[in-house]
Amino acid sequence: MDDKTLGMLKEQALDARRETIRCIASFGSGHIGGSMSIIELLTYLYYGGMNIDPSNPSWPNRDRLVISKGHSGPALYAMLAKKGFFDPAMLATLNKGGTKLPSHVDMTKTPGVDFTAGSLGQGISAAVGIALGQKIKKIDAWTYAVVGDGESQEGEVWEAAESAGAWKLDNLIAFTDLNGQQLDGYTEDIIPMHHLKQRYETFGWDAYEIDGHDFRQIEKAVCEAKTVKGRPHMIIMHTQKSRGYIPGEGIKANHSMPIDSAKASEAIKALEEREEAK
Repeated sequence: MDDKTLGMLKEQALDARRETIRCIASFGSGHIGGSMSIIELLTYLYYGGMNIDPSNPSWPNRDRLVISKGHSGPALYAMLAKKGFFDPAMLATLNKGGTKLPSHVDMTKTPGVDFTAGSLGQGISAAVGIALGQKIKKIDAWTYAVVGDGESQEGEVWEAAESAGAWKLDNLIAFTDLNGQQLDGYTEDIIPMHHLKQRYETFGWDAYEIDGHDFRQIEKAVCEAKTVKGRPHMIIMHTQKSRGYIPGEGIKANHSMPIDSAKASEAIKALEEREEAK
C-alpha cells in the first residue's frame, strides 16, 4: 500500500467515524463501541477490498459481507451511505419509526446489507452457507464476515468453523473483532478469548493476527489469505472498543451509550484535534 492510498483510507475512516457518531446522536443513543472498533476494516473493504456495485445491490456475482455482530449497524450504515447505496440523509432516521436503518442490520430493509443479524453467533454460520453457495454455483466472489469476540463464546460459531474447515471454503475470509469487551463487561472476566488463532487453525483455517486499526496490516493479511487454497481464512484483529469516540474509549460501559447532538459535536471536535496532532 503506497502512502497516497494510505492517506485516502485514513481520510475516509475519519469521515466514517464522524458519520457514525452523528448517526447514533440522531436517535440519542446506540451501539457506539462495537461500531467504532471496525471502522478501519469497513473502510478497507469498501474502498478497495470488495467487488460491489452500489447501483445494483443485488448483483448476484458481488462479494458479500456478513456483519455477524449486527449491533455494529451504524458503522456499516455510514459506509453504505458514503458509497452511494442510499441517501446519506437516511442516517438521521436510525432506529426511528418506519426507518430502513434498524438498530441491528436487516437485509430486508437496507440496500447493501447482505445478512439480517441480531442473534449473536448466527452470522458466521450464514457466511459459511453463503460461501458454500458461491462454490456450488461457481460464482467467482468472496464472502467476508465480521465476528465479535463476545459472540465467539457461542457454540454455533465453532460449529460453523468446523464446517467451513471441513468443506475447505477458501472463498471465505472472516475477521474477529477482538476488542476485549462485550455487553456484560470484559471478555477476560466472562469467558477469555485466548488462543483464537490456534483454535481456528485446529479447525483447518488459515489464520492471522493483526492490529485491526492498521490499514497496511489489514491489507497484508487479506492479500496473503487470498493466495492460500483449500482453507477458509480468519483474521483476528486486535482493536479498541469505541476507537475514535473518545468519551467511550477505555471505559467498561461503552457497548451502547447515550449521545446527543451536543456530545456528538464535542466528540467529533476532539477526534479531529487528535488526528491533526498526529
